[in-house]
Parts: sequence; structure tokens; C-alpha cells
Amino acid sequence: MNRLLNKVALVTGGNRGIGEAIVLRLAEEGADVAINFNSDRSREQAEAVKRKVEAFGRRAMVIQADVGSKREVERMMAAVEDQLGEVEILVNNAGIAPFEPFMQVTEETWDRTFNTNVKSIFLTSQLAAKKMIPKRYGKIINILSTASLMVTSPVIPHYQSSKAAGHMLTKGMAIELGKYNINVNAVGPSTVDTDMCTDFLSNPEIRSKEIEANPMKRLGTARQIGDAVVFLASNEAEQINGHLMMVDGGLTVKAAQPEDHLEH
Repeated sequence: MNRLLNKVALVTGGNRGIGEAIVLRLAEEGADVAINFNSDRSREQAEAVKRKVEAFGRRAMVIQADVGSKREVERMMAAVEDQLGEVEILVNNAGIAPFEPFMQVTEETWDRTFNTNVKSIFLTSQLAAKKMIPKRYGKIINILSTASLMVTSPVIPHYQSSKAAGHMLTKGMAIELGKYNINVNAVGPSTVDTDMCTDFLSNPEIRSKEIEANPMKRLGTARQIGDAVVFLASNEAEQINGHLMMVDGGLTVKAAQPEDHLEH
């Protein structure tokens, strides 16, 4: 406990699922947390997460912003700094994964996926780093995927491309920002049983195949991702930089078998 006492953190897409779990783990460890959400329909969720953070005795705020827009990100960062202070821990968690085979992917889907999954990392990290560099301290953690390393499904080529791009962006930032004592790392979950995957996992056959394909024979949990983020944000990980920590039960070190490929 208290590994992150009085640190100021910002979690994009922090209103639900993995994002919520990350917010709560940061708060449990003593951080004050800004909870980003995108749409009006997500405000109630974000406010509920805020109340949970405050129950830990920590400060919290909610901030609506499209993290794929520079103007929105600038407004968000200014609001966080005004209410909580300069961001010391940035968790780029916002992400989408529309299921569409390659030949059906539209330009709109491609652009929306890359804006949310890649451009948002660039925009938020660049602004946060401008404040981290003079202090010679900062932690940037990008939530990626097993899809950063391997083709996980035949119906998300745009998503896989975006997560691979996020992986290389993590490495590039780590090299440039490391000399300022800023750690840039990423976490790669496998399938996690959250509301984002509710429809996908509601099919018993798909759920069974996901579990059977994993060497641990289970799905991941959102809290496990939060635990990894806390570690990377702590002093215990001060010499870890440019690393993609796979929290996937060993899925990405296992050779794919035909029954692993979900033709849905």
C-alpha cells in the first residue's frame, strides 16, 4: 500500500472495465486520479468510479474528452493540472476494437480505431512529457494487447495494426524520454472478462475456446491489469523502460493451433 502516495495520475477511458480497475488500484496505492471518459452516456459510470476513489480517501475528478483530438486533450490536461496538479502517472487506456473483417473495414472505422488507440497515446504523452521533463520524473504506461505481437482474430486487422503501432510508439518514447528519468512501458492483456467483451464472450463456444487456448486455462481479470500498472508506476520498476509486459497467461509464447483461430 501507498507505493504511489500523493502522486497525480490520469487514466484515459477510466470509466469502466480495465480502466476502472486501473483507477482503483492507483487510488488504493495512494494516488489522486483523473478519470477520463469520452461520451455523455459514460458520465454516470465515471462519477461512480470517482466516488469509489474518494472512498479510499484520495482526490478524484472526472473529465470528458475525445483523446483523439489535440484540442480536447489540451483542455483535459489543463483541467487536470488545475484541479489535481501536474500529471506524474499517465495511463493511456482508451481503446476500441470494432469487429470487422479486412474487406469490410471502412475508412471511418480505420481512422476511428487509430485515433483512439494510437493518436491518443501520442497526444496525451507528448503533453504530459512536457511537464515531466523539467521535473525529471514521470511514468507513462500504455495499455496494449496480445494483438500487439500476434494475430489474435481474423476480424480485427485494424485493431491489431493499431496495437502494434502502439507497441513501437512505446519503444520510441522510451528511448527519447528515458534520459529525463521518465519510464515509458506498456501492458498487454489477453482476453479479459469485462463489459467490453460481454457480447463476444456471451457465445459459450467462443468463451470455451478462449479459455482452452490460454496456457493458464482461464481468462484474465481487470484487477490483474491494474496490478501490472501499479508495479510499472512504482519505484520498484524504475529501471524498466520500453517494455511490453504481457499479462496474458502465456498466450503469446504459445504456438498457435488451428482450433485457436475463431472464425466468427
